[in-house]
Amino acid sequence: MDEPLDVSILFEAVRPLWWVLLVALALGILKSRWVKGLFGEAFVKLIARVRLPAEEYRGIHNVTLATPDGTTQIDHILVSRYGIFVIETKHMTGWIFGSEKQAQWTQKLYRKTFKFQNPLRQNYKHVKVFEALLDVPLEAIHSVLSFPMKKN
Repeated sequence: MDEPLDVSILFEAVRPLWWVLLVALALGILKSRWVKGLFGEAFVKLIARVRLPAEEYRGIHNVTLATPDGTTQIDHILVSRYGIFVIETKHMTGWIFGSEKQAQWTQKLYRKTFKFQNPLRQNYKHVKVFEALLDVPLEAIHSVLSFPMKKN
């Protein structure tokens, strides 16, 4: 008759390697699109705070606004006497291809290709929602697209 496997022996054998699992988990989280997006947005926020005079620019970050079809999230809004700047941040590396009129853009990273929503269209929706909400002329609102720390 076979004796049952002693789990404590297995646990003791694997125990010295627990940190490998934690490192692998941490690396997986840090490489996720969500975390990269957070870093990109934090970087733009920091640059705006450091490089733009505080007496001329006021920043509002990570704003969610109601829309007729749900909600929309705006990464950054900078308000100044020069206008209202609605900033969409994309923390992406590699080659980015797309035109103003295309529904989707392409990211080329080494031999891999990824499609993503045209950020100009995405930010256009943000601008229109903001325009309707504040009842300000469209000429006062400026759409800005940011690719922080982009490497080619």
